[in-house]
Amino acid sequence: MQLDPIAVNAGLRLESLGTTASTNAEARLRAQHGESGPLWITATAQTQGRGRHGRTWISPPGNLYASLLLRDPSPFEYAPQLTFVAALALRDAVALEAKTLVPQLKFKWPNDLLLDGRKCAGILIEGEATPDGEAGKRFVVVIGIGVNCSSHPPMGDGSAGFPAADLQAHGAVITPEQLFARLSATMCRRIAQWDRGRGFPAILGDWLAHARGIGEPIAVRNGDAEMQGRFVGLDHSGRLVLERPDGGITKIAAGDVFPFTVRGQGRPLGRPGSIHGA
Repeated sequence: MQLDPIAVNAGLRLESLGTTASTNAEARLRAQHGESGPLWITATAQTQGRGRHGRTWISPPGNLYASLLLRDPSPFEYAPQLTFVAALALRDAVALEAKTLVPQLKFKWPNDLLLDGRKCAGILIEGEATPDGEAGKRFVVVIGIGVNCSSHPPMGDGSAGFPAADLQAHGAVITPEQLFARLSATMCRRIAQWDRGRGFPAILGDWLAHARGIGEPIAVRNGDAEMQGRFVGLDHSGRLVLERPDGGITKIAAGDVFPFTVRGQGRPLGRPGSIHGA
């Protein structure tokens, strides 16, 4: 793996591992021992790859597994916005490496990248208080990214049954090394656009331009409860805005989102207003 010169000039570093448990877990461990970043950690394969709520992310060689460790990237309350920042950076990278796939690349709120309606990548944001700071004041954020470059689980993403895809199966032969180098540059650009939260309205606008399902009927599950309605969009903080059948509006911070036609479990999606840590 190599960083793009844009990332090198921005002061980022890279550590490439072979097989590891999880790049996010490795980054968090480094943070606990004083590492402040900005540091990318990549792996050839993961033995304990995971998505949200500890769900398994199947991680064989040939796909991209990478985590970016940042220290105090913004005021604490804005850090969860990095989910949207990372999603845009990832889409930018794939689009630049595989221009023919651009019309098929959409976002599933808030942390999945879809390819032709199937999940090809996921993002997991986690946080750690730093040893020299108080919780909630000095902190590091880990942005974990997994991309199905050359393979995907046959029955879904390995976590909740959502249909999966990989880039190669759609005609884009992109190595993890190619995609990572591109991602290291596009991430720098999107983080600069975000500007510690000051540029979040523009980030949301760009994300919405590539969102799947706006204006369409969806169902949102939270535990045993289910709410149905029309996906109107996102509010200023990134919450999903649902128009209920009675015409009322509900803003949803967390839930399992899926089209009415998909009757599986759905994949639990992130709460934009929180940072997740084990």
